[in-house]
Amino acid sequence: MPAIDRGLLLVAAALSLLCTALYFLPVDGALNWQRLQIDSGEYWRLLTGNLLHTNHWHLLMNLAGFWVILSLHHFHYRAAVLVALLVLLCVGEGIGLYLFHSELRAYVGLSGILHGLFAFGAVMDINRGLKSGWLLLAGLAAKVGYEQWFGASADVSAMIGARVATESHLVGAIVGAALGLAYLGLRKLKQAKVAA
Repeated sequence: MPAIDRGLLLVAAALSLLCTALYFLPVDGALNWQRLQIDSGEYWRLLTGNLLHTNHWHLLMNLAGFWVILSLHHFHYRAAVLVALLVLLCVGEGIGLYLFHSELRAYVGLSGILHGLFAFGAVMDINRGLKSGWLLLAGLAAKVGYEQWFGASADVSAMIGARVATESHLVGAIVGAALGLAYLGLRKLKQAKVAA
């Protein structure tokens, strides 16, 4: 398996530094995902809420998960594609939570984005003919389904000092899989135009 591209490392480091800086800056009240403020026109919260964290354990767990997922699927990305994917996942996550989970009042964290990134990578694996992609997608579906039915671990909730927003995992996984399918569809259209 090839080493992680330097451009991807720079993107990953930039995201890690951004999330860490936002954790230490007093910006939570201005940037977190808050339904009432979004209703009032503060639409940037749809994106920025994903970059904030409740405490240092929440931040460390999410950043560790991000680096693990990137190392698992790095060969699918170029730096520009990863940046675009992360932005689309953030926006899709924020809008999805807003439209389909009206009971949710506030949200912060990268975990929905991580589920989306994982789903996208699994779809790319399947497209490459890697049978492990099906296993990853099935495992993700089982995890998200379990969480929707039984909820998240009480230990994780205690560690991050907040309820785990399992609905963000569901939205993220759906958005990530949809973006993966859309990406493959656009690529096939482009290839068909070149061949014509």
